Amino acid sequence: MDANRVWDEFCDDLREAGHALMAESAPRTPLDQAEGVRYLIRLLRYASINAIEYADPRWPQFTNALDPHLKCKIGADNPDNIYMRANISGRYRYRISGTRGTVPLLTFGSKANRYHVDGTMVSTGELHGDDLTVDADGRFSFIASVDRPESGDWLPLTEETTNITGRQSFQDRASEIPAEVGIELIGPVPEPEPLDPDRFRDQLRTTTRFVRGTATTFAGWTRRFMSRPNELPDWGQEGFQAAGGDPAIFYLHGYWRLAEDEAWVIETEVPDCEYWNFVLQNRWMESLDHDRMNTYVNNHTGRLNDDGTLTIVVSATDPGYGNWISTGFHSEGTALLRWVGAKSHPLPATRVVRL
Repeated sequence: MDANRVWDEFCDDLREAGHALMAESAPRTPLDQAEGVRYLIRLLRYASINAIEYADPRWPQFTNALDPHLKCKIGADNPDNIYMRANISGRYRYRISGTRGTVPLLTFGSKANRYHVDGTMVSTGELHGDDLTVDADGRFSFIASVDRPESGDWLPLTEETTNITGRQSFQDRASEIPAEVGIELIGPVPEPEPLDPDRFRDQLRTTTRFVRGTATTFAGWTRRFMSRPNELPDWGQEGFQAAGGDPAIFYLHGYWRLAEDEAWVIETEVPDCEYWNFVLQNRWMESLDHDRMNTYVNNHTGRLNDDGTLTIVVSATDPGYGNWISTGFHSEGTALLRWVGAKSHPLPATRVVRL
């Protein structure tokens, strides 16, 4: 291996991956452009962890995209979530086990990841936390495999499966206990091997392809949402599921654009559901700085109207009514309202008003 050549190829591929920031529809404000570069760095950080450090399906490890050390926000991330991911292969069988905790929502899915190819990550199997067998000590265990085990809980895989994902969704993170989850290969423990130069070169390509594919995919989503500004329509759920969405979630994406003295008012019925939230995002579909500002609301923090409906108000300053969501120094961006495990999927009424 020629290290200089491989490094140059990697840097050239990464430079090409940044072209999503230069699309005609991309905002040109210094803030949006700086966030775009930071977004690419976050994608690179997450991609290298999964494509290089924890790539081998014989030594799986769960990572969390929103871990403070990664802080990778992808495709309208949910601030209430822990996003778990482990690289696996349908050639093997795995045991996933741990403690359930008290986090209200826990789901697992097996996926065929093609983000680096065509921007899809289709489901090959699903297992809801409510379907897990949990013992008296709060522990659970299930098998992930192509063939159903003789007994016990099971997450189906296929020959095309490349990773297992998990979502933990909090409603009140301060009081709820996350699940602790581990994964192990069933069968003989593989012998250690040295770094394979050819395989490592492929891993570098996978890393940059993930950055390019992810940035391009969600830039395309944003351009689509921009065609109906300040709305939250049903765009059809199939495309969101193909990109790795949870089948239990109904997604209402939007694009918002506001002047300093304007507010985006969202009014909706609230369905009978396990959980809902509304999150404001930047142009790159990253959740805004929810650690320091009120940029999202969920079924625990939200205040309903007397008639049970929900009013959300997005604006730069607090208008004094509804559930105020701060624009966080932005004038435009994306947004998402999630209905999770809902029996119906009401579409919000939206309008822009002067303050």
